[in-house]
Amino acid sequence: MIDRLTKEQRSWNMSRIRGKNTKPELMVRTILHRMGFRFRLNRKDLPGKPDIVFPKYKTVLFVHGCYWHRHHNCKNATTPTRNREFWIAKFADTKERDKRNQADLKKMGWIVQVIWECHIRKDPVLAVTNALIDAGLIDEDEPYPELQSDTLQSRVKERFDATWSKEK
Repeated sequence: MIDRLTKEQRSWNMSRIRGKNTKPELMVRTILHRMGFRFRLNRKDLPGKPDIVFPKYKTVLFVHGCYWHRHHNCKNATTPTRNREFWIAKFADTKERDKRNQADLKKMGWIVQVIWECHIRKDPVLAVTNALIDAGLIDEDEPYPELQSDTLQSRVKERFDATWSKEK
Protein backbone atom coordinates (compact mmCIF):
# COMPACT_ATOMS: atom_id res chain seq x y z
CA MET A 1 0.00 0.00 0.00
CA ILE A 2 1.28 3.43 -0.93
CA ASP A 3 1.32 6.26 1.59
CA ARG A 4 -1.17 8.97 0.69
CA LEU A 5 1.19 11.65 2.00
CA THR A 6 4.49 12.81 0.60
CA LYS A 7 7.64 12.19 2.60
CA GLU A 8 7.66 15.86 3.67
CA GLN A 9 4.01 15.79 4.76
CA ARG A 10 4.56 12.58 6.74
CA SER A 11 7.65 14.07 8.37
CA TRP A 12 5.70 17.21 9.34
CA ASN A 13 2.89 15.07 10.84
CA MET A 14 5.33 12.97 12.85
CA SER A 15 7.12 16.07 14.17
CA ARG A 16 3.84 17.24 15.72
CA ILE A 17 3.53 14.20 17.98
CA ARG A 18 4.28 15.21 21.55
CA GLY A 19 5.86 13.21 24.34
CA LYS A 20 4.48 15.31 27.21
CA ASN A 21 1.18 17.04 27.95
CA THR A 22 -0.78 14.89 25.53
CA LYS A 23 -4.58 15.05 25.61
CA PRO A 24 -4.89 11.70 27.42
CA GLU A 25 -2.36 12.86 30.02
CA LEU A 26 -4.23 16.12 30.56
CA MET A 27 -7.46 14.21 31.01
CA VAL A 28 -5.93 11.88 33.60
CA ARG A 29 -4.35 14.81 35.45
CA THR A 30 -7.66 16.70 35.51
CA ILE A 31 -9.46 13.74 37.03
CA LEU A 32 -6.70 13.08 39.58
CA HIS A 33 -6.68 16.71 40.62
CA ARG A 34 -10.46 16.76 41.06
CA MET A 35 -10.13 13.66 43.21
CA GLY A 36 -7.80 15.59 45.48
CA PHE A 37 -4.53 13.94 44.48
CA ARG A 38 -1.37 15.98 44.17
CA PHE A 39 1.48 14.72 42.04
CA ARG A 40 4.63 15.54 40.14
CA LEU A 41 5.15 15.31 36.40
CA ASN A 42 7.86 13.62 34.33
CA ARG A 43 10.48 13.18 37.04
CA LYS A 44 13.78 12.92 35.23
CA ASP A 45 15.48 11.14 38.12
CA LEU A 46 13.24 8.07 37.66
CA PRO A 47 13.60 5.48 34.89
CA GLY A 48 11.34 6.28 31.94
CA LYS A 49 10.42 9.76 33.26
CA PRO A 50 6.96 8.63 34.43
CA ASP A 51 4.07 10.85 33.31
CA ILE A 52 2.60 11.16 36.82
CA VAL A 53 4.43 10.55 40.09
CA PHE A 54 2.92 10.28 43.58
CA PRO A 55 6.06 10.57 45.75
CA LYS A 56 4.04 10.25 48.97
CA TYR A 57 2.74 6.83 47.88
CA LYS A 58 5.84 5.81 45.90
CA THR A 59 3.58 5.21 42.89
CA VAL A 60 3.94 6.18 39.23
CA LEU A 61 1.43 6.25 36.38
CA PHE A 62 2.35 5.98 32.75
CA VAL A 63 -0.25 7.22 30.27
CA HIS A 64 0.53 5.20 27.16
CA GLY A 65 -0.69 5.76 23.64
CA CYS A 66 -1.89 2.49 22.14
CA TYR A 67 -0.11 3.08 18.83
CA TRP A 68 3.38 3.95 20.11
CA HIS A 69 3.46 1.57 23.06
CA ARG A 70 1.71 -1.30 21.23
CA HIS A 71 -1.32 -2.00 23.40
CA HIS A 72 -1.88 -5.74 22.94
CA ASN A 73 -4.97 -6.61 20.85
CA CYS A 74 -5.94 -2.95 20.47
CA LYS A 75 -7.31 -1.71 17.16
CA ASN A 76 -5.19 1.43 17.53
CA ALA A 77 -1.90 -0.49 17.58
CA THR A 78 -1.56 -0.75 13.82
CA THR A 79 1.71 -1.06 11.95
CA PRO A 80 2.38 1.14 8.93
CA THR A 81 2.69 -0.74 5.66
CA ARG A 82 5.37 1.54 4.29
CA ASN A 83 8.89 0.94 5.64
CA ARG A 84 7.45 -1.88 7.75
CA GLU A 85 10.76 -3.32 8.98
CA PHE A 86 11.78 0.06 10.40
CA TRP A 87 8.50 0.44 12.29
CA ILE A 88 8.52 -3.11 13.64
CA ALA A 89 12.02 -2.56 15.03
CA LYS A 90 11.08 0.87 16.43
CA PHE A 91 7.99 -0.49 18.19
CA ALA A 92 9.94 -3.48 19.56
CA ASP A 93 12.54 -1.08 21.01
CA THR A 94 9.78 0.98 22.63
CA LYS A 95 8.18 -2.09 24.20
CA GLU A 96 11.55 -3.32 25.47
CA ARG A 97 12.39 0.09 26.92
CA ASP A 98 8.98 0.24 28.65
CA LYS A 99 9.55 -3.21 30.20
CA ARG A 100 13.04 -2.29 31.34
CA ASN A 101 11.93 1.04 32.88
CA GLN A 102 9.02 -0.57 34.69
CA ALA A 103 11.25 -3.35 36.04
CA ASP A 104 13.81 -0.79 37.23
CA LEU A 105 11.11 1.23 38.98
CA LYS A 106 9.77 -1.88 40.71
CA LYS A 107 13.30 -2.79 41.87
CA MET A 108 13.50 0.69 43.39
CA GLY A 109 10.30 -0.03 45.33
CA TRP A 110 7.87 1.96 43.20
CA ILE A 111 4.36 0.80 42.32
CA VAL A 112 3.89 1.08 38.55
CA GLN A 113 0.57 1.43 36.72
CA VAL A 114 -0.16 1.98 33.04
CA ILE A 115 -3.30 3.67 31.75
CA TRP A 116 -3.96 3.07 28.05
CA GLU A 117 -5.25 5.77 25.73
CA CYS A 118 -8.15 3.65 24.45
CA HIS A 119 -9.40 3.08 28.02
CA ILE A 120 -9.23 6.83 28.65
CA ARG A 121 -11.20 7.57 25.50
CA LYS A 122 -13.85 5.00 26.41
CA ASP A 123 -14.38 6.01 30.06
CA PRO A 124 -11.75 8.34 31.54
CA VAL A 125 -13.03 8.31 35.12
CA LEU A 126 -13.23 4.52 35.18
CA ALA A 127 -9.74 4.16 33.68
CA VAL A 128 -8.21 6.43 36.32
CA THR A 129 -10.22 4.87 39.15
CA ASN A 130 -9.17 1.34 38.15
CA ALA A 131 -5.50 2.35 38.00
CA LEU A 132 -5.72 3.91 41.47
CA ILE A 133 -7.48 0.84 42.88
CA ASP A 134 -4.85 -1.46 41.32
CA ALA A 135 -2.09 0.72 42.79
CA GLY A 136 -3.73 0.60 46.21
CA LEU A 137 -4.25 4.37 46.40
CA ILE A 138 -8.01 4.11 46.80
CA ASP A 139 -10.21 1.37 48.18
CA GLU A 140 -12.61 -0.29 45.78
CA ASP A 141 -15.34 -0.30 48.43
CA GLU A 142 -15.08 3.41 49.17
CA PRO A 143 -15.29 5.32 45.87
CA TYR A 144 -14.74 9.03 45.98
CA PRO A 145 -18.05 10.94 46.11
CA GLU A 146 -16.82 13.31 43.41
CA LEU A 147 -16.47 10.37 41.01
CA GLN A 148 -20.05 9.29 41.50
CA SER A 149 -21.25 12.65 40.31
CA ASP A 150 -22.77 12.37 36.86
CA THR A 151 -21.88 16.01 36.31
CA LEU A 152 -18.15 15.37 36.79
CA GLN A 153 -18.21 12.43 34.41
CA SER A 154 -20.25 14.29 31.80
CA ARG A 155 -18.12 17.47 32.08
CA VAL A 156 -14.89 15.54 31.67
CA LYS A 157 -16.31 13.52 28.78
CA GLU A 158 -17.75 16.59 26.99
CA ARG A 159 -14.52 18.55 27.37
CA PHE A 160 -12.31 15.86 25.96
CA ASP A 161 -14.73 14.54 23.34
CA ALA A 162 -14.77 18.05 21.92
CA THR A 163 -10.98 18.24 22.05
CA TRP A 164 -10.48 14.85 20.38
CA SER A 165 -13.04 15.53 17.67
CA LYS A 166 -11.10 18.68 16.68
CA GLU A 167 -8.05 16.49 15.93
CA LYS A 168 -9.69 14.75 13.02
